[in-house]
Amino acid sequence: MTPIQPADAAERRSATPIICYDVENLPFVDMGRYAAARLALEKVDEVLVPPRDARTFSVDAGQFFRISSVEGSQVGDLNLFNRHDLNERFFSGKTRQLHATHLTRGDRMWSNLPHLRPLATITHDTLEWYGFDDDGGGVHDVIGTRCDPYTQQTLNGTDYHHCCHSNLTRALADATGQPMAEIEHHVHDVLNVFMCTGFTRDTQQYFMKASPVRPGDFIEFVAEIDVLGNLSACPGGDCSASHSDDDAACYPLLVEVFQCTDDSMSGWAPSAPNEYDRSHGR
Repeated sequence: MTPIQPADAAERRSATPIICYDVENLPFVDMGRYAAARLALEKVDEVLVPPRDARTFSVDAGQFFRISSVEGSQVGDLNLFNRHDLNERFFSGKTRQLHATHLTRGDRMWSNLPHLRPLATITHDTLEWYGFDDDGGGVHDVIGTRCDPYTQQTLNGTDYHHCCHSNLTRALADATGQPMAEIEHHVHDVLNVFMCTGFTRDTQQYFMKASPVRPGDFIEFVAEIDVLGNLSACPGGDCSASHSDDDAACYPLLVEVFQCTDDSMSGWAPSAPNEYDRSHGR
């Protein structure tokens, strides 16, 4: 049945879009300081994330961390936590509202309510050049969730244990020593690192396409508080064809942690929790 349009349908559709949040009022990001610090970085740790698996990594406030493609085109699903309180974690929805559907240099990963503060800031992105392509696709999205075995079971009736949700659950259980059944609820919506995604123009469905990432490409962050990262090397590989199976060619991802060795970060302070008094009108 064809929907009946009101007489003023065209007028209603022509309303002017209004940006929801005035980002000019966001806390200042001193990208000049971070750019200077990047010139004096010394590697202090690294973690190699195997294909179709996940690993955790720890970064102190003020340190930098870099996620790199090292062997082949590969996307990753990133969770980020307050290292001292897993209940404070990355809030992809609010990050999307404050910045955009896809993140790049200067954007921040914000934590969930009631904390709502930057967990990390993107300081460099070798794929910044990509922008948005003719299909509307962009890189490093905060619109998708993560491939998971529950959706796989719903759509295909099969159990697949190397979806990113399962990978992240196993890695977090290993890092905390807690049973998977008790830790799984902490796994949350991700930053889809290197993944190229968008919405189709006709049906507005979420799509993926071959990632432009190549060995040597990386995205880099500064930790705004002490963070625990959890990164899955997605079973979709570069996400050019299949998803949530063992068909795609998959490669490891490298996480490196760096410390600034000069005084560029002198006087810098970690981000503070949100100042709202939590009275909620009472």
